[in-house]
Amino acid sequence: MLRIYKAFLNSVRALNYLARNEKAVQQELILFILAVPLALILAPSWLAFLLMMGSILFLIMVEVINTAIEACCNAVTRDFRKDIQISKDCGSLAVLIGIIFAAATWIYILVDTYIFTL
Repeated sequence: MLRIYKAFLNSVRALNYLARNEKAVQQELILFILAVPLALILAPSWLAFLLMMGSILFLIMVEVINTAIEACCNAVTRDFRKDIQISKDCGSLAVLIGIIFAAATWIYILVDTYIFTL
């Protein structure tokens, strides 16, 4: 139980750092906060609500991993190296895929609920 508690504290420390220092994470946290009441109003079911929220949480998770990759690369060197560029570019691609997934989820649920049922 102590190990789980310490892991939780590490996670809270990371969230605190990211929320204070990483613009992308700040924007995604604001998006999440705004999306909760919006999804509660617009989601046709609890399952749709969970999918809508889960897609944004997935995006935040990918952004956290991307930030970790960038921090590791920067700890190695700040000089240009092709392999580090590829690592950072792959992290950025993962975030883009997360954005597309979240947008597609929201669009599908909203179009299916409010456009096709008219």
